[in-house]
Amino acid sequence: MGTTSSGSDDNKELSDFLRSRRARVTPGQVGVTPGASRRVPGLRREEVALLAGLSADYYIRLERGRVANASEAVLEAVARALRLDDVERAHLFALARPQSVARVSRPAVPWRVRPGVYALLEVLRDIPAMILDGRMDVLAVNRMACAMYVDFDALPARERNLARFIFLDPAARELFIDWDMAARMVVTGLHLYAGRHPNDPRLTELIDQLSAVDEDFRRWWAAQDVEEYSHGTRHYRHPLIGEVTLDYESLVFPGDPDQWLFVSTAQPGSPSSEALRTLADRIGDLDTAGPAGSVGKSGQPSDRQFQDHREKG
Repeated sequence: MGTTSSGSDDNKELSDFLRSRRARVTPGQVGVTPGASRRVPGLRREEVALLAGLSADYYIRLERGRVANASEAVLEAVARALRLDDVERAHLFALARPQSVARVSRPAVPWRVRPGVYALLEVLRDIPAMILDGRMDVLAVNRMACAMYVDFDALPARERNLARFIFLDPAARELFIDWDMAARMVVTGLHLYAGRHPNDPRLTELIDQLSAVDEDFRRWWAAQDVEEYSHGTRHYRHPLIGEVTLDYESLVFPGDPDQWLFVSTAQPGSPSSEALRTLADRIGDLDTAGPAGSVGKSGQPSDRQFQDHREKG
């Protein structure tokens, strides 16, 4: 996963990303005559260079990750030639940073959640809400999210990660009716984070683990797709409340750009809204019953479910 390849200063992540975007653009999309002897699915390097107004030699070195400090004008020209959208363009700029900048970028450390954010999760107690970072680590979670997804607080600290849950826990494939879409969303988000934090050892560990055990993850990671999902809809089949459709919003905290609130809601008056209310009532009943009864992993009974996250440090 690392940005640099073993034994060289080549920027492998940049190289992989540019090659994947070049393969996606057909000659017809940019007015290039295909010719009879094409052996590549998309554009040739020389064609990208021509479209971007660069020398072929320079673009080839750029795509091989051997240009240490491409100018903004060059990157803009390449982005236009490859028809990148805004998210892909920003990712290109992140990947093409000078290697000296990447090496001294702020190390990725476990983020601290502000007390006010914990209070916000408590206010949102009747809907699933959690705080995530760019690695998809679950930094804080309310009781409804634990009941809806998994008992993250009961897991070891390094395993409290949404990507690990979705790809490694069989219950996730049962829970998400649209599992492919949810899983791809996680992969594209991890790629964006990797561009901003190229030397994060915990991210490297996560990517290596998921790549080793899950074929879907390996294939989607190799595709180099990036996309921001600020809102959308997910479909679930929950063991306690049945099929529900929830709208999600991902809200970035202005003071903590690598930390955001992921909250799920149901349309007012819908069957899914009633189902969430049923789940919230069940949690309340179990609280009243005491610690011997609570909703745990994927909605199943667990004695450890709703312990306060702050008490776990």
